[in-house]
Amino acid sequence: MTNPQTNQAIDDRPVLRLTRTFQAPRESVFDAFTKPDELAKWWGPKGMTTPVAEIDLRAGGAYRFDMAEPDGGIHRLTGVFREVRPPEKLVYTWIWEQGDMAGVESLVTIEFADLGATTELTLTHELLPSERACELHEQGWTSSFGCLDESLTGA
Repeated sequence: MTNPQTNQAIDDRPVLRLTRTFQAPRESVFDAFTKPDELAKWWGPKGMTTPVAEIDLRAGGAYRFDMAEPDGGIHRLTGVFREVRPPEKLVYTWIWEQGDMAGVESLVTIEFADLGATTELTLTHELLPSERACELHEQGWTSSFGCLDESLTGA
């Protein structure tokens, strides 16, 4: 977790920070993360689909996303929203249900800065268990943001 006064990690686990500007208004980018039908259009790394996107958008509300590989393999992600401030900020837990990180809870914070016709998104993914987990999540988020960009611009 990040200390809000110093913006420093509270523990020694790796922290992933990414910033990306999207060619869409802040409300549209926020909706892409919080409306199941919009999220299902882009969520996951390139080549994945999202057959299940359930979102109870409130502090204490849960979410579940199933990401499907082309061969049919499913990667299930669940968590609980800790903070919801439309269209400015989301904070939620992140738990894989299978694989090497099954059951490990990490924390995602997404901030949406209004730049008029564009939006600057800052993602902080912390409490990751290892540098390798941080690298894998960076690859996944980066690819997913490419898919989001295509979805928002219609490319």
